[in-house]
Amino acid sequence: MDYLTIIQILDSSVRLATPLLLTCLAGLFSERAGVVDIGLEGKLLAAAFLAGAIASVTGSIWIGLLAGIFGSLAFSMLHGLASITFKGDQLISGVALNFLAAGLTIVVGQSWFGLGGRTPALPTEARFQAWNLPFSDALADVPFIGPLYNELISGHTVLTYMALLAVPLSWWVLYRTRFGLRLRAVGENPSAVDTAGVSVERLRFASLVIAGVLCGMAGTFLASLAAGFVKDMSAGRGYIALAALIFAKWRPWYALSATLLFGLLESIGNRYQSISLGDFTIPVQFMQALPYILTVIILAGFVGKAIPPRAGGQPYVKER
Repeated sequence: MDYLTIIQILDSSVRLATPLLLTCLAGLFSERAGVVDIGLEGKLLAAAFLAGAIASVTGSIWIGLLAGIFGSLAFSMLHGLASITFKGDQLISGVALNFLAAGLTIVVGQSWFGLGGRTPALPTEARFQAWNLPFSDALADVPFIGPLYNELISGHTVLTYMALLAVPLSWWVLYRTRFGLRLRAVGENPSAVDTAGVSVERLRFASLVIAGVLCGMAGTFLASLAAGFVKDMSAGRGYIALAALIFAKWRPWYALSATLLFGLLESIGNRYQSISLGDFTIPVQFMQALPYILTVIILAGFVGKAIPPRAGGQPYVKER
């Protein structure tokens, strides 16, 4: 494997990790506030469908992005209404949202476009375009540094750079602001926050709003990458993001590492469909399933070692 091949695999890893990273950060904010968000998968589907549908009609991926964020926020508020306002089971609410999104996107898509649940293919101008950073062309022929800067660092879409910037921003919000301190406190001891005169419900809804925006961006990225929406296009990324969140121990920088690892495995699986080891050839199905196999291994090996927020999954009932 030569240097350029490694750069190409890493470049693909960053691109494939983008929706996982945004979704993982979404789960990070909601779960830090004590709201278990199994419904990340549903939010991704809803955002991808609305982004693809509106972008195909308007010809603008930016309007599609707003539509995708709106769809994801709507599902976030439904989750908040069921689990925060009405004190329902958060796991059941999230699973219900996933089923709702899986069915609703197909039914509405068929009703709108008559393409079996798909949206029309997005033209190039209705998708996010790659950004070439300054001096990328000038440095392209420089040995070692040129391909690294031109292929790996430069040439991604705006949402990829926003996802990477969201990692230090999330760290700063959670660990360097009063809002972040209160948000983390709500996930650990909501009664203490309530005693201090801070609304637990308001903070938890705020965390779901942030999660909705991030999932909306992730779903729009998927629609732009695939040039439209197709049935179940999230392909379990919401669940993989939850596994990455557990692996990352609910910390932003670890979330970046975990999602890049998943992106790397998916990139390798896409590039090397069949690998020969002497007389034995690794089946292509195994390579495609590699990220999901890793998800199971991580959940089995690390779920006992990663300590979630103590109040996670518990509806808060104010003492009277």
